[in-house]
Amino acid sequence: MRPSESTPPDGARISLAWLGHPGTVLSLIVLVLNDHVFKAAFPGLVTGKLSDVAGLVLAPPLVAVLVTLVVPRFRSRSVAGFALALVGLGFAVVKVDEQAAAAASQMWSVVSGPSLIRADPTDLLTLPALAVAAWTWRRARRDAVGHRAARLVRLVVLLPAATVAVAATSPAMYHDAIGATVVDGRLVAGVADQAYPDDDTVPLYDAMSDDAGTTWRDPTPAEEEALRGRSRTTTRPDRQQCSTASPLRCYRLLPGRIRVEESDDAGRTWRLSWEITERQRELLKARHQQAGPGGARITGQDLVVLDLPGGGHVVLVANGRDGFALRDTDGGWRRIGFPNNSWADEPPPLDRISPGDRHYDPLWAFLLVVNLAALVLVVSAVRAARPFRDGPALAVLQGTIQVLAALALLSLWRAEFVLLPIPIAGWVTLQAGSLALALWPRRSWRLPGRWFAEVLTAAALTATLAGSVMVGWLYGRPAYVTTALALAGLATVPGLLLGWRAARLIGPWRPPYEPPHPPPGPVGRPPARRPG
Repeated sequence: MRPSESTPPDGARISLAWLGHPGTVLSLIVLVLNDHVFKAAFPGLVTGKLSDVAGLVLAPPLVAVLVTLVVPRFRSRSVAGFALALVGLGFAVVKVDEQAAAAASQMWSVVSGPSLIRADPTDLLTLPALAVAAWTWRRARRDAVGHRAARLVRLVVLLPAATVAVAATSPAMYHDAIGATVVDGRLVAGVADQAYPDDDTVPLYDAMSDDAGTTWRDPTPAEEEALRGRSRTTTRPDRQQCSTASPLRCYRLLPGRIRVEESDDAGRTWRLSWEITERQRELLKARHQQAGPGGARITGQDLVVLDLPGGGHVVLVANGRDGFALRDTDGGWRRIGFPNNSWADEPPPLDRISPGDRHYDPLWAFLLVVNLAALVLVVSAVRAARPFRDGPALAVLQGTIQVLAALALLSLWRAEFVLLPIPIAGWVTLQAGSLALALWPRRSWRLPGRWFAEVLTAAALTATLAGSVMVGWLYGRPAYVTTALALAGLATVPGLLLGWRAARLIGPWRPPYEPPHPPPGPVGRPPARRPG
């Protein structure tokens, strides 16, 4: 029977139905794909507004569910109106007021990592999407979720997915130093968002120096107008720049690295002037999110030479995510980060790193160590089952599962925040099934306690040795992940050998011994005893 307004079902059931409505689920899928696939592939007005539309459809049912978790008997109409009004009012305030947008950015950064929410009044054009959310509520209230299993699915699956999707929207646009030029005898530093070395991105020149890089200031409106649309001074990182006063002194960048070379013979021969070594650059790649494929956003981008009155010169180099570097008149080099910007931190140290600087790498390293220990258990069980009838099939099946688990772990290493639950859930499911399949008792062969003791010791040994390698990698020793993986693989060998050797303790299954019984006598009365 359909519930009436006089006896309304509790708001929790209708809110869960609202969250599970096909329109809400579709908005969740669109939000995730647009923020993490379409925006990168097709940046522009359409993908920018699409996230706002999907978020306005998804956020009200999410708010309604969170409210009714606290007050389950909240009337359905009241909770829906509250959720729609809260989302609409909050969205409007953030998009109109710069201070509200900054506060929202700080709050979102606590929830989902570095985030940037911009005040953009044109986003208010997407507010009619709340009408779609209201329509999905009207449809959902006709079929409130009554079955406990259905409510549980929505709470366990849809609620976390919607929360993560909303929290992970509006990722921070990390700045890149891509422009260096000279205007009227002044150094000018230019930055851009999401730029790569092979892009034709026009930088936003937002810092100028009147004293050859000692201090920096914002450009005046007239200077901004003159600089607007100005292209980079070098279109290729390997193009050289020479001093006007001393034409024989030239500088150039080495493609794919942060390395400046200098020449005293107009470019015929070159020598090192300054660099960030490849080991140091590897640690910077671990520090910076969105470093680009192969660390493409942590490379030399642009270079300019400024001649000074009275002789001497300075050199300004744009190095992508690492900011700018400056050569003083005395020939010394220093990294200056992003000058004249309150949002930019000081350049990070080159030779030090800790697990707290590596974002999701500690989680990945932990799961890798667990995976290697589980691999020892699985290989040991497969080796013990080898002589028996189901041994070959078990080996093939376990090999397939381990390959899939390795692929899930690899995808986790480079997954974005919103996608982390997917490879983690896949990896946990595969490894749990693999261990259950390997260690489940079988009638055809026995697993004695001593075998378990040796195999668990082998797994613990593997976790200790491989864990030590990965902890060292988190602290930058070794710096390269390929070296760390190779050492972790070698650290697994002793555990594999010990687990392989434990198969000697496995014996074939035999039925329990039962002593033989004498054959039964004839059924009937015992023979009568004769007299005398």
